[in-house]
Amino acid sequence: MFKGIIFDSDGVLVNSMPYHAKAWVDVFAEFDIDVTEEEIYEIEGSNHVGVINIFFEKAGRKPEPEIYDIILEKKRTHFMENNRAEIFDGMYECLKSLKPAFKLAVASGADRTIVTSLMDRFYPGIFDAIISGEDVQNGKPNPEPYDRAVERLGLEKSECLVVENAPLGVKAAKNAGLFCVGIPTYLDPSQLHEADIVLNDHSELIGYLSNLMKKD
Repeated sequence: MFKGIIFDSDGVLVNSMPYHAKAWVDVFAEFDIDVTEEEIYEIEGSNHVGVINIFFEKAGRKPEPEIYDIILEKKRTHFMENNRAEIFDGMYECLKSLKPAFKLAVASGADRTIVTSLMDRFYPGIFDAIISGEDVQNGKPNPEPYDRAVERLGLEKSECLVVENAPLGVKAAKNAGLFCVGIPTYLDPSQLHEADIVLNDHSELIGYLSNLMKKD
């Protein structure tokens, strides 16, 4: 019986990844590193340290220790200035109906300022715990984000379900030993094959989550 549900943020709760991807592409260009938006989607779920390491390595470079905070601040500023994210239809109403029956959490690779601003705007008062990319040493696909979320909810792993839309996020959930529902918001469904269940869209997700209340 599930008692807690842990959501990724970007692509699951909020349609915000296009603005994250554009921010990363533009900021990396300032450091003469060519990155495509498609490449950002493929590694969605990594925290800023992971993203920076991946693309500096691809460019044959090693980031200096101080570069992480510099790039993070630039990326955050770009996102906040250009963000036009919207909530997925029906998700707020769905989570509001889930809240009396389940503990709810967010586990995102985005930085704390961005995650909390989006959740405060679109899902005020909904979540019992929010884990950001800055709250962990190791981002997805490492299990740490989901381990932290389970711990914060005060539940057993067998009592928690994860909703993810990215391959690294699905892998993180499974590495943490959690049941995972995949939703292919931006990618082909086959890329979420490690999830326990892959749904087609947010309409199916809302139906699936609503049915949990009938079972539990």
